Amino acid sequence: MKHQTKEERVADYLREGIISGQFPRGSKLKQAEVAEQIGTSITPVREAIKLLEAEGFVLSTSHRGAVVAPFDINATEEIVDLRVTLECKLALRAMEKLTSEQMRELRDLQEQLEAAAGQGDRDAVRSINYRFHEVLYLAADLPQTLRFVRALWARYPFDLINKLENRVERASDEHREMLSAILAHEEATMLSALRTHIRAGWDEFKAGYTE
Repeated sequence: MKHQTKEERVADYLREGIISGQFPRGSKLKQAEVAEQIGTSITPVREAIKLLEAEGFVLSTSHRGAVVAPFDINATEEIVDLRVTLECKLALRAMEKLTSEQMRELRDLQEQLEAAAGQGDRDAVRSINYRFHEVLYLAADLPQTLRFVRALWARYPFDLINKLENRVERASDEHREMLSAILAHEEATMLSALRTHIRAGWDEFKAGYTE
């Protein structure tokens, strides 16, 4: 895995924080507070926010500064379809390239995910889910594809979907099936599990969504 710059590390911290709900949609990102939280200067935080703005996680406004981008339900169906296409491509390539260390990391993350789901810790499940997919997709070594996927994640309502009753337990089960297929090198089973994982939460959410 390539060496990360300071701004890339900060961007990863903020990206996970947005997906996990630590930084809620519509909230202002205060650069000084973020810098203090992770023990760095303002400069890499400022540059990281620019990266996230390019990906769509953050919007810059004249009166509020940098804010976490809101959710647009009208765009999500298309986003889900694009996620399935691109994430399946990343996962397939990753299966060819995963190292033993990355395999151990995926197994460790799955154990953490199941523990968090068992405790009903939705925020932790979202964070661990993000790290699991990051580890898997980084192994594919397709940085441009991953960049597009991150832009799709920025527009996907993880925060709302994970509030669905028992959704975190179902997500943990979906991950277990996907990881088992990866470890067994069963490509078709892995792709089926990944498609289910991406679509299931959205389909459940959409069925009960009201404006």
